[in-house]
Amino acid sequence: MCLLLSCASHGVFAGETLRVGSKNFTESVILGEIAAGVGRQQGHAVEHRRQLGGTRILWRALEEGDIDLYPEYTGTLAQELLQMPGADEDALVDALATRGLRMTAPLGFDNTYALGMRADRALELQVDSISDLAAHPGLRIGLSNEFMQRADGWPGLSATYGLPQAANGLDHDLAYRGLESGAIDVIDLYSTDAEIAHYGLVVLDDDRRYFPSYQAVYLYREDLSMRAPDWTAALDAMAGRIDAATMRGLNARVKLGRETEARVAADWLGVEAPRAGGRMERIARRSLEHLQLVAVSLALALLVALPLGVVAARRPRLGQFVLSLTGLLQTLPSLAVFVFMIPLFGIGAGPAIAALFLYSLLPIVRNTHAGLTGIPRDLRETAAAIGLPSRTRLWRVELPIALGTILAGIKTAAVINVGTATLGALIGAGGYGQPILTGIRLDDIGMILEGAIPAALLALAVQGLFEAIERRLTPRGLRIAARQ
Repeated sequence: MCLLLSCASHGVFAGETLRVGSKNFTESVILGEIAAGVGRQQGHAVEHRRQLGGTRILWRALEEGDIDLYPEYTGTLAQELLQMPGADEDALVDALATRGLRMTAPLGFDNTYALGMRADRALELQVDSISDLAAHPGLRIGLSNEFMQRADGWPGLSATYGLPQAANGLDHDLAYRGLESGAIDVIDLYSTDAEIAHYGLVVLDDDRRYFPSYQAVYLYREDLSMRAPDWTAALDAMAGRIDAATMRGLNARVKLGRETEARVAADWLGVEAPRAGGRMERIARRSLEHLQLVAVSLALALLVALPLGVVAARRPRLGQFVLSLTGLLQTLPSLAVFVFMIPLFGIGAGPAIAALFLYSLLPIVRNTHAGLTGIPRDLRETAAAIGLPSRTRLWRVELPIALGTILAGIKTAAVINVGTATLGALIGAGGYGQPILTGIRLDDIGMILEGAIPAALLALAVQGLFEAIERRLTPRGLRIAARQ
């Protein structure tokens, strides 16, 4: 009884791991590392699930309980998530409570959206405010993909200011490089971005006051205040401790100084940074994660696609429906399929495996169907004439003859899965996509190659493996016939 009360007073039962999430941009990752560090200071086991895509993915993960906490901004809450334009903090707190969620007091800085240009280009065109953009319809505007669709993003901004330009969506970090090279004239900014000063950009005046206040806060599940009251209390105590200059400095250390978010967060907290593994250790860990995604999804696809291919070959009318359905699945955008799976499987490896499974079906079904229907009619008739049962004909005659075509489909599915699985990093599945995303965000070619090269090598290894399997399983007589 005493032990039970002790656990309850501490808030978390032994062995429970608490989960912090962060979005796919540097500031969010740093704030996620700070929150995780605060939790560890209180003696909790905390996992940071970093770079989980955009706002909606994190919000859904929080509501579903896949994560316990993540950093957010009041303007995003009011405009995008709760659909309460102009709501004050008290109204936001009340609205969150109805969803079983809470938020901390603001951390001390306002990271509002803004539009920016290179200083020389803005001076050349005499553009000082967002309103001035309307006089230059030929300007090339590149905006982060999330900003293109948000309620507080481009649709409302262009309508408010009457902007005639057609904007293009791209990764936020890549936009800075496009601006520097002159490929883009205007991009969206976060006011605490370290790149603003680094690239000598001009922040255009929001003269019609379109953007609301974006005070940084932590959102967390209400039950976290019971499971880890010391952690939530410590996060609340951070109110006002991070001003805009401090946040810009932390961002600069990561984006420009190439320090890790974990190191920067630990320095700010005044604690020792968690031990960072070496490159080979990271590659080994990511390889295991990637292999799990590919192997499990491919195994599940084999269990479903091979029987479907046989059915499609033996029942032509049903076969057309099966081929059309699997073909339709293949046309769906891969990232969309990954996100669609989150409500069913949460975040992590589950939705990634489900999405990869769906993408594996078409090559295996189609090649199984093609291999079986391509068997010469006289061979099938001979097997039937000598009295072989249907099941025996399938296993002893048809499948061995069609084996090469079937294995080609499996090999195609496996190689495609190796590449597509890199997207799993956006929903917390890990794998080689994790260093690729980090490298893109930090403009670190070495980090990108840390994911891209092993992924390419794995694809080649998978292709070689299935070619060896094909040689091993193909009957000797068919191998000789093929050589002749």
